[in-house]
Amino acid sequence: MLSRIAESLYWIGRYVERAEDTARILDVHVQRVLADPWTEEDAACRALLAVMGITPVEGPFTSTRVITLLGLDDGNPTSVAGALAAARGNARGARETVPSEMWECLNTTWHGLAASRRRVEQEGVHAFFRWIRERCTLLAGLADATMSHDEGWLFLVLGRSLERVDMTARLLRAHELAGDSVPSWLTLLRSCGAYETFLRAYRGSLDDRHAAEFLLLDRLFPRSVFAALSTAERCLGELEPGPGRAGVTTEAQRIVGRARTGLEFRGAEDLIGDLPAVLVGLGRTCSQVNDAVSRRYFRHPAAVSWVLPGAMA
Repeated sequence: MLSRIAESLYWIGRYVERAEDTARILDVHVQRVLADPWTEEDAACRALLAVMGITPVEGPFTSTRVITLLGLDDGNPTSVAGALAAARGNARGARETVPSEMWECLNTTWHGLAASRRRVEQEGVHAFFRWIRERCTLLAGLADATMSHDEGWLFLVLGRSLERVDMTARLLRAHELAGDSVPSWLTLLRSCGAYETFLRAYRGSLDDRHAAEFLLLDRLFPRSVFAALSTAERCLGELEPGPGRAGVTTEAQRIVGRARTGLEFRGAEDLIGDLPAVLVGLGRTCSQVNDAVSRRYFRHPAAVSWVLPGAMA
């Protein structure tokens, strides 16, 4: 398929997942600040912005200011509104391959953001975050149900899976910087839609080790880091011909495979004990895979060097 179309589908997957997961991270942040009156709000906000890769400017930070920056600022591609606007822009460039139901869902969601500030003022931030999660989940379901599961769908799922690894790692980092406690782990699991599944898996036991292990290593929960890495690995494998005698053929496959086996064959106690370094390494892995995928599949024209007519003499 055309590299332009492949790149657009890849980034639709990434941006929609980014919008959903940013809404989840902000929801956890707001609930933690409201539930713990002893939380230093400015420090918590600055830690969250650092995890999201944003350097805070001078002045005190409040949760309202963070929600405006990471939720409602449509000029910021790391915000909820900015990510959905970028996803819509990529969908417009790939209208010939995006099913009409997907386009209508994404376009309706983007138009609904115009009233997002009023929605926050009238219904509260939790209602806004829930609406974002529902719209992104609807779009993901439409993609799985209406797209042919060919190369285009593989690129979309690949982008979604890589972004999910990165954002789940950021969510865990934000939680780890804020301090561990059973109530905060419960909030974290609920924000991921993992609470009931976690209770069934661990028979009601709730502690920080089991919760971190579940979000990192569970093979059956689709939002876990291990499950998302495995999905990305399968997509990359289907995009390439069968491996040769020397193993996998692309750098992206090698990077994802190393990250997946690094989680799979490392003890849970070891992972939890080294959690900050593990989470930073996962973020670095996603950046490296993104660069490798871009070099392999997406062709970018070389910069044109303009020469003045007189200089050619």
